[in-house]
Formats: sequence, structure tokens, C-alpha cells
Amino acid sequence: GLFVTDYFTRTPRKLSPFRSFASIELFHFHIPEDTVIAVWNLITFKEQGGTFGDQCPDRSITVYFRSGAPSVINPLHTHFPRDTAVPGSFALTLTWTLPNRTTGVFNVTSPLPGDWFLAAHLPKDEGKISVKGLYEECQYLFQPQLIVQRLVNIAVLYPGHVTEQSMAPHNRSCLYKVFVPSYTSRVLVEVLRCRGAEGCPLWLRVRAKAPPLHNSTTLDCREHTPCQLAQDLPFWQHWYYVLVEKHPGVPGTVSFQVTVQLTDCSRPSLARPPFLPSSASMNMPHSFGSAGGLALGDSPPPTSPNDTKHPVPIPATSHAGERCWPVRPTLRNELDTFSVHFYIFFGPNVSVPPDRPAVFVINLLPVLDSGGVLNLELRLNVSSLCGENVTVFGCLNHEVPLTSGDNTSVTCETESLAGFLLSVNATATLSRLRIPYPQTGSWYLSLRSLCATEHGFEPCTNVTAEVYLRAYLSPCINDCGIYGQCKLLRTNNYLYAACECKAGWNGWGCTDNAEAFSYGFQLLSTLLLCLSNVMFVPPVAIAVRSHYLLEAAVYIFTMFFSTFYHACDQPGIVVFCIMEYDVLQFCDFLGSLMSVWVTVIAMARLQPIVKQASVLYLLGAMLLSMALQMDRHGLWNLLGPSLFALGIMAVAWTARTIRRRHCYPPTWKRWAFYLCPGALIAAAAVLLYAFVETEENYFYIHSIWHLLIAGSVGFLLPPRAKPSRRLGPLPRRKGCGYQLCVNEQEELGLVDPAVASINSICTS
Repeated sequence: GLFVTDYFTRTPRKLSPFRSFASIELFHFHIPEDTVIAVWNLITFKEQGGTFGDQCPDRSITVYFRSGAPSVINPLHTHFPRDTAVPGSFALTLTWTLPNRTTGVFNVTSPLPGDWFLAAHLPKDEGKISVKGLYEECQYLFQPQLIVQRLVNIAVLYPGHVTEQSMAPHNRSCLYKVFVPSYTSRVLVEVLRCRGAEGCPLWLRVRAKAPPLHNSTTLDCREHTPCQLAQDLPFWQHWYYVLVEKHPGVPGTVSFQVTVQLTDCSRPSLARPPFLPSSASMNMPHSFGSAGGLALGDSPPPTSPNDTKHPVPIPATSHAGERCWPVRPTLRNELDTFSVHFYIFFGPNVSVPPDRPAVFVINLLPVLDSGGVLNLELRLNVSSLCGENVTVFGCLNHEVPLTSGDNTSVTCETESLAGFLLSVNATATLSRLRIPYPQTGSWYLSLRSLCATEHGFEPCTNVTAEVYLRAYLSPCINDCGIYGQCKLLRTNNYLYAACECKAGWNGWGCTDNAEAFSYGFQLLSTLLLCLSNVMFVPPVAIAVRSHYLLEAAVYIFTMFFSTFYHACDQPGIVVFCIMEYDVLQFCDFLGSLMSVWVTVIAMARLQPIVKQASVLYLLGAMLLSMALQMDRHGLWNLLGPSLFALGIMAVAWTARTIRRRHCYPPTWKRWAFYLCPGALIAAAAVLLYAFVETEENYFYIHSIWHLLIAGSVGFLLPPRAKPSRRLGPLPRRKGCGYQLCVNEQEELGLVDPAVASINSICTS
């Protein structure tokens, strides 16, 4: 055949340490039909400060692959919520081959067509809280590339038609495909009139959706006559690929014929069902039409399989085409993103007859619905059992319904199908099933009632069980509970949801409490972070006593908003918010930076120049507000204003030292007992904040930060300014009916009256 090669690539993305699925990087690819091989080229490289990160440590990178929906991963081995089905995926760990770059290759032979998802992440780190901009961070970038090779012009087999083929000596195989429509109960592939040098030296392989592999369903035509390969309950609305392969070492040309027969249960002429009762006993109202479009003694009218007025029957697994049951559709009601309810016509209460299953179909839209959670809830009405020991089994299967004809063993799996089993009875009346990131397409739920006896399960007699059925799509499992937050994430044009847990809780639905914080621990951490701000009371008292009223107001502002910000910022349930979180965070950061600013400006002793000091206070408030609005976690938001204020203080102190020809501040006690201890305390606080603080010790290290910063302010705040030695003018005297001139300098005795120039103030 003719091969065509396609190439796909994605933009490199920065990888993060794994904490939850919200921290992974997700990549979406689409593999076309008739692809025989797909090769993923996985490129990873390091960066540090805009250059190659040769000095960055080697950290392993884990990549997950899954077809149809994103991978449900659990690298931390946490517990999943109850009643959660975990679909499988393939994982690959990349190791470094070069100091700053590595490449991995992942090959998939005959991959399933459609959507493929890659998820990548770094290992979990120690949770250190780093200050943004303090040092150049090592970045690990990941870029996947996909190369696919697909066949074009594959021969198409038409059901009921014979295709002749002659395989030349240099050819090893012939590939065909046949489309299987809905309501097909059986696919039969047969090789006819096979002639070769050694009888019929052919292998017959069949596979759904993609070309067959070595482990696909296989038949040796030399050992089986006739050479027929049957597939019961095939996937609907998919291509089936037929590979006729020649045995190795067979000389000469091999000629044969290939034909395909499809058993269509929706057409009674091909698979006529047995006697069917009236529509009332089939749990179908008369206005909905007869069950399966058939009535007692009536010949079936010619209807389309997609006719919504007549439910289309499906076969049971005992013998293909022996029985046909109606499929009931569901109504899709979209409420929001990943919030979809599937309503059952004439439901939600469903009657399950004793002698036949009740089958429902749930349609998930491609791409749009695979990023949420498919929820199924089954509740039994015990009063409908009439005292019988009835168990209602439900099988949820993808792309084809499955109704077992074996009463002794109830299962939802066959050799080619895998499903999920639900069951309810008089003792366990409720059953739930959650499927995170379900594959899109049609999901079929088959409900069947059986009675338990000493010999196993047997069909019930004259007991119609009634169950309440609820099916819906949600973003996360139980909205991630009280210790998690459901986040809506996006990668390019693909949306998906994931839980982000807090307070030590883990798991896909934040239900794993192995490392969870207790209520007492949460209360203690909240009280420490909040009450440590009381340390600002002494600096406020010192500022008021020293007539630094503006500084005292800033300290009160900082103490108030820091207290209530940390009360609102807690991860657990001990949370109290008086305002929106963003407002509290902004005010807390602004108050902290303004406290540093006004303290250093006060230390500069600019009070005699009143106008300049007021300008600096106002300028600092405006610049800090602008900087916080740009980036609240940047390093220069703290260092920039602090260094600028320290520069102003250094200039003021230097000017005083030069003018007085003496070190400023002039007393050694001021340096020894106030400035040096205050500077050491502030430096210790900065070191703790920048290098010691982690997520585990945050609550007490940050509380110590509050205590140290407030304590350093009490030491660094200068004492009350002494009154100026310049005396103002004397009070003006009033004469009685005459004008009195007073010389101020002469009155003060500062100059010789004979020499001084007279500066008189005359009043009447």
C-alpha cells in the first residue's frame, strides 16, 4: 500500500512538581484513521536565567499516554473516593542523557484513531516557599512531537459481497476494512476458495478501529475449514480491519476470496426476534410505540434504524440475533461546563421486567465531555420486590450494550469487551459509579433483575423491580469536598477539570486523610498567624508616645489587615473572611511594605522639612500600590522601596554627620541598644522569610516573621524629636492710645543696641 507521513508538534511548556492533577501539563493530539505506526519524540531540556541549565540537577520526568481521554494518574499512591473506576494508562519515565537535554521515543504500532492525551510532570518536591526573583530558578521544559504513518486506499469490504485477491510471492499480507453500523450483533469474516502451494497457508486476523496486531483475534486457515472468524457484539459505528497474512516461507502465489457477513438485529428479515409482548409490559407507554417496533402477530413495518419513534432492539450474548431488546434514549440537558444531566424519558423511575433487560444509552460528545466525571446512581425501590430476594444488576459498557444470557455468573466483560458492574438488592439499595475522564461516544447501561436461590441466580417470576436511575456529568467528584477546590483548566482548546486539595488532604477527590491536618492543628496555626500580629501593639504605643502619629496609623493598618488576611488564607475549615480574599491580601502586603517605608523615613529625621517628608510618605504609598498591583510576590516589591528609603536615610545621616563633624546618631547607647539589635532582628526575619519557610513549617515560621518584624520596628523607631532652639517673636505689646515700637533682638539681649539694626514691630 501507499504510506503517508504526518507530523505534529506542540509548544514547549514548563513542567511543575506533582501535587495534584492540576499541576500537570496536558498535551492533546489527534491520530488519523488507518494509522499503522505512531512515534512520539519526547524532547526535554533545562533552562536557567534564559540560558541552558547545565548546573540544574537531573530530575526524572514521567509521561503518561492514553487514548480517548486524559490519563487518571496517581503517582503519590493516594486513595481514590469510593465507587470510583480508574481507567488504565501507560507511563514512561525519561532519564537524562546530556547535561541539559534528553530525548525519549515512544512507538505505538497500529494505534487507535482519535484523540490521544499526554500528561507530564516532575516528581513531588519538598514544598519550599521561594521568593520570586531571589535567584534564577531551574526550569524543565517538555515538548512532545508526533510522527504518524498511515495507509491510504485500503480496500473496503462490503457486507455480502465477495472480493477476490491474489497474493504475489513478494507480498506478505493484504489489509481490508469493513464499516460496522449500529445495531449489528455479529461480524463474520470468511476466506473462500483459498489455493496455494501448501493448501491454504493464511492467517486471518480481525481487529476493531485499527489494523490488527500479533495479539489480535486470529485464525489459522490451514487448521480450520471453513476459515471463518466471528466477532459477537462488535463495536458500533466503527471500522473493522481484516488482515490476511501469508505464512512465512510459503513459495508461489496464493489466491483466495474474502467475504463479510453482518447480522443486523434491527431488521427482522436478517435476525427475526422471538415473541415479544405488548409495549406496556416492556415499560414503554403506548404513545411511544411498540417495543422494538413489533406488535403481537403483526409483521414489522419498514422503519429506519435511527427512527426515534421505534426503539431499536439489540441482541443478547447467548446467541447473536436470538433476542432483541429495545434501547431507550436519554435527553441531554447542559447546565454549565462539565455539568450535564441525562434525563430518561418517562423516568427517572425505571421498571426492570423479570424476563428481559432494560437498556439505556448515554451519549458523550467528543472532546467536550472527556474532561469531567461521569456519575451513575442506582437506587432500588424495595417496596416493588413483593418480598422476593431480587438483585438488579447493571452493566455499563462503551460503544456496545452487553446483556449476559448466563444466569449463574453475572459479569460485564467478554473477551473483547470490558465494562463496569453495579448491583442493588434489599440490603444494599444504593449503588454508585464514578468514571473520571470518561471516553466519549455512546455508553450503554443494561439493567437486569435476577432472584438469588441456592443454585445461584435465576430469572424471577412475576416480579418487576423498580429502580431510580440518575446519570450526570460533573466537573469533579463531589466538588472536591470541603478540603479541595475544583479547578477548570485549559490546554490550547481543550478544557478539563481537576481537584486541588488543601490542609494536607490528598487524592483524586481530596478524600485521602493520611496526611490531613487535624482540627486542633488548623485552629492552632490560625491562632498563631493571627495573634502574632499583636506584637505590633508595642510599636504603636512607642510611635504614639513619640508623636509619630502617621507611623502609628500605618502600624495599626498593618496589624488589622494582616490578622484578618491570615484568618481568611487558611487551607482548612478554620477560616474567617471579613472581605474578599484579594482585597485582604492587597491590604496586608501594602501595610507590610508601608510599615518598612515609614519607619525608615522616620529614622531619616526629615521632620524639620515638613513638606518634603509629606511628599515622601505620599510618594511611597503610590509607588507601593502600583508595584503590588503589578506583582505582589516579586522580590523587588520588598527590596526596591526598602533600598530607596535606606538611601534617603543614608543621605540624611551623612549630611548631618558632615555638618556637625560628628557621627550621627551621636550617642553610642543609641547604636548599641537600639539600632544594632533592631537591624539584627530585621535581618533574621528576612533570612527566615527567604530561605527557611516551607509549606510544612509555614504557620510557625511566618508567625515568627510577624514577631521579629514588629519587634525590629520597636527598636528602630527613633525617639521623640527635641524642640527647636530657635525662639519665635515676643508677644506684641499694645499701647494705650499710642504706637509702641519694640526691637526684638534688643529685648532678647542678643546683640548690642548701638550696633544692631532696628527691626521694629509697631502696633497700636
